[in-house]
Amino acid sequence: MVTMEVFMDILAYHRQGFSMRWIAKKFGVHRNTVKRYITDKAPPTYRKQKRRTSILAPYHQIIRDWLSQDDFKATWIFDKLKGLGYAGGYDTVRHFVRRVKAQKARQAYIRFETEPARQAQMDWADFKILGPDGRHRFVYLFVLILGYSRALFAWFVERCTLENFMDGHIKAFAFFGGVPKEILYDNMRHVVIRRQGSRVSFNHEFVHFAAHYGFTPIACAPYSPWVKGKVERPIDFIRERFWRGYRFESLAAANRDLRKWLETIANQRIHSTHRQPIIDRWQQEKVLLTPPPASRYDTAIKVYRKVYKDCQVAYGGNRYIVPPKVVGKRILLKIKDGVIRFFHDDELLATYNEPDGKHQLIGDRRFYEQLKREHDEKQGRYGSKKGAATRGLTTGSLFPEVMQRPLADYALIAQGGA
Repeated sequence: MVTMEVFMDILAYHRQGFSMRWIAKKFGVHRNTVKRYITDKAPPTYRKQKRRTSILAPYHQIIRDWLSQDDFKATWIFDKLKGLGYAGGYDTVRHFVRRVKAQKARQAYIRFETEPARQAQMDWADFKILGPDGRHRFVYLFVLILGYSRALFAWFVERCTLENFMDGHIKAFAFFGGVPKEILYDNMRHVVIRRQGSRVSFNHEFVHFAAHYGFTPIACAPYSPWVKGKVERPIDFIRERFWRGYRFESLAAANRDLRKWLETIANQRIHSTHRQPIIDRWQQEKVLLTPPPASRYDTAIKVYRKVYKDCQVAYGGNRYIVPPKVVGKRILLKIKDGVIRFFHDDELLATYNEPDGKHQLIGDRRFYEQLKREHDEKQGRYGSKKGAATRGLTTGSLFPEVMQRPLADYALIAQGGA
C-alpha cells in the first residue's frame, strides 16, 4: 500500500504524460498498483492507529510565544518549563526549540513565477458586518487566484464549512474556465487533518474531490505565510478596493456585486508584478487549464448512522424516521443546504428538511403504518410474546390520537366550575 502523498504524485505524473512503467520504477511499486490507482482514482485507506503524543506537546504554544518575544536559549526555556510541571528531558526541548527557530530564521525568500495553468493558491478571509439585530458578526470570503495570470475569484459564504469549501472550488473552476494542475493551501482543517514533520495526512473527502477534478493539493509548511503571497495580497486588495465603504445587505447581493467587480475591475487591471493586463494573461492560461469533468462532485456532507429498532436515525440532535426494511443497518446521510437525504446503497429512502430546533422527531408516519401492516400479515394481532420496546410500532401509539379541548374549558375548571 502506498501513502496518500505517493497516490497524489502518481496521479500528477500520469496527467503530465509519464508512462505507468516509469512511475512504477520511480516509486518502487508494481506496475499493476500504479494502474489500479490511475484507473480507480481511489486513494489508499489506512487503519487508524493510536499515536503516542509527545510529552512536550502541551507546552508547544508556550514555547512559541516565548520565542516570539525574544531569542531565548533552550536551557532557559527548559528551566521555565520545569517550573510549569514539565517532566520530560532537556533534549526534547532542545530539538523543538531548534525547529521553531529554524522556521523563524527564514527572513528572505525568492520570488518565483509559475508556468501557465501550473498552480493556483487558495485562502479564507473574514469580513465584519452589522446584523439586523444590531450586533456585529462575520461573513467569510473564499479566494482562489491563478499563479501565472493572477486571475482572481472570490465568493462570500455564511460559514467556512467543508461543503462551502468544495463548492467554492467548483464555482472558481467554472469562472476560470478550467482546473490548474495543483493548488496550494495552508494547513486548514478542510485540507490537512494531521501533520508530523514533513508528512502530511490529507482530509479523505477532499482527496476524493481533488482526484475527481484532477488537481494535486499541496500544503505549505507551517508558519510560512510568504509561500502563499500570491493570494495573501489580493485579500488586502479586495478589502481596500471593494469592501471599504460597501453597504452589505445580503450574501446574494454581495456576491452579485463582487462578481461584477471581479469582471470589470479586478481582472481587467494591469498587475504590478508582470506589468500586463490580467485578462490577457488569463486568456493565455485558460487554454492550458484542464477542462472540468462532465459530472459535478457531490459536495453534500456525508455521514453514516445506524437505524434503531423504532425506525429512527439520530443526527444533529434530532431523530428522523426511515422505512422499516433498513432497521439495524448502517445507512448514508447526505446533508446539503438544510436538506437531509437518506440512502441505503444507491436507494433513496427519504428526504427531510433540517428543523430549526433540537430534540424533534421528523418523519413520514406512513413508514410506521407500513410496518404495522407487515406485522399484522405475519403474526396477526399484537400478542403477549411481542416485546415492549417495539409495541408502539405495531399499535400505532407512537402517533397517538389525543382529544383536544378549547382553552375556555380549562379556564372554567380553574375558577371552580364543572
